[in-house]
Amino acid sequence: MSHPSPAIQLEVRDLEVHYDGIRALHGVSFSVPKGEIVTLIGANGAGKTSILRAISGLTPYTGAIAFEGQDLRRVPAHQIVGRGIAHVPEGRGIFGNLTVQENLQLATWQRSDKGEIAADYDRVFALFPRLQERRDQASGTLSGGEQQMLAVGRALMSRGRLLLLDEPSMGLAPRLVREIFRIIEDINKTGVTVLLVEQNANMALHIAARAYVLETGAITLAGTGRELLGDPRVKEAYLGA
Repeated sequence: MSHPSPAIQLEVRDLEVHYDGIRALHGVSFSVPKGEIVTLIGANGAGKTSILRAISGLTPYTGAIAFEGQDLRRVPAHQIVGRGIAHVPEGRGIFGNLTVQENLQLATWQRSDKGEIAADYDRVFALFPRLQERRDQASGTLSGGEQQMLAVGRALMSRGRLLLLDEPSMGLAPRLVREIFRIIEDINKTGVTVLLVEQNANMALHIAARAYVLETGAITLAGTGRELLGDPRVKEAYLGA
């Protein structure tokens, strides 16, 4: 019995990005089905971050990006957030001089549903109890793992239906890496679609429904997370096998 395939939430077609005349992406095309975790793996400089920045409207590109059937080409970055795409950049981008609570509050500036916002604080603090303990603490005094949790929590406060995660495990101790990946799965179970860029290919492929390998700005392999985990080329290049 065939299952209906999930609707495509994000469609990227022939994406090209140039920096100072150098082509960072060479006609990249892929799609992200609603409700799935999709991961992009590849070496540093392969173009993974450029893809997320293009989707978020943070970098100019040629090609087409559509979210829930709507063309994003001329949509400014702040409106893309308003449409339901939340981006957690590499390096987290939190405001260190503001408290945890104030950082979370900043993500709600486009929202007018006050009752729902209160429920979302509860949801974020249920996912990240440590943030609740430190809600009145300056964010700059948090550990790296706690800052990463805050960056993810802030993205959730914007009510994104698609969460873009750029290297969420970077610089974290192995125990915290496992915790962050468990939380990504928990967030996905609530119906949020996840596009994950990650150096830790092993962890990423374990939780991803589908995956793409990016090499020097082009997709070279695609398959389910499980297929790529078992692919000898992926094992050799990214899994240290």
